[in-house]
Amino acid sequence: MLVSEVMLQQTPVVRVLPAWRAWMDRWPEPSALAASPAGDAVRMWDRLGYPRRALNLHAAAVAIVERHSGEVPRDVTELRALPGVGQYTAAAVASFAYGQRHAILDTNVRRVLARLHSGVEYPPKTPKKEEYTLAERLLPEDPAVAARWGVAIMELGALVCTARAPRCADCPIARQCAWKSAGRPAHTGPPRRGQTYAGTDRQVRGRLLAVLRAAEGPVAKSALDDVWDRPVQRERALDALVADGLVDPRDDGTYALPG
Repeated sequence: MLVSEVMLQQTPVVRVLPAWRAWMDRWPEPSALAASPAGDAVRMWDRLGYPRRALNLHAAAVAIVERHSGEVPRDVTELRALPGVGQYTAAAVASFAYGQRHAILDTNVRRVLARLHSGVEYPPKTPKKEEYTLAERLLPEDPAVAARWGVAIMELGALVCTARAPRCADCPIARQCAWKSAGRPAHTGPPRRGQTYAGTDRQVRGRLLAVLRAAEGPVAKSALDDVWDRPVQRERALDALVADGLVDPRDDGTYALPG
């Protein structure tokens, strides 16, 4: 559950599913991942994006082995103490894996609640305290029912109350929806822009990492220079990868994934 939740951060299920299966086949337990070099996790991450998550998963596996005898903790506070685990991920793991009562606010849930209670098409870009308060208030008291509720409302947002083409005719709570009752008014907040990729430092970082993943060992700097013809941007991206711990510069001038 922890692996899938980390992989699903900012990445759609269709891309995550094959990567998750391959990951779990190789490292079915935290102890197996912790025993491998961090660079293997970065290589296995392949093209899922935001590869820092691979390092976080490896660091979390090490912490789980060292602090929790190899078992993913049940307590939300202990979960949040793991590298790369924030409020949402901790609540999701505690709820879905252990059947606990926690409010889970992902993008889909926030959109459902914004339409249902606030009457607006989309929630604010950054979650507000009021959203957490509302989500907590709506949770069923029984932990097992609350866990099922969390799954249900996420699926409602993912499959019915979608961002671009909501299927209000199929929605089981359409009669209670403030946004539908108001005539489905259009979004009036800041423009919602999708993330760009082409030409960005993210793209350069991805190309640099692709060279290192494909290599069996350290690579020469010239091999990295060949991936992007804008030296300033390329060096900036490489420096960022080194600073993030995703690339290891060697004393002989070569580069490799972290040991």
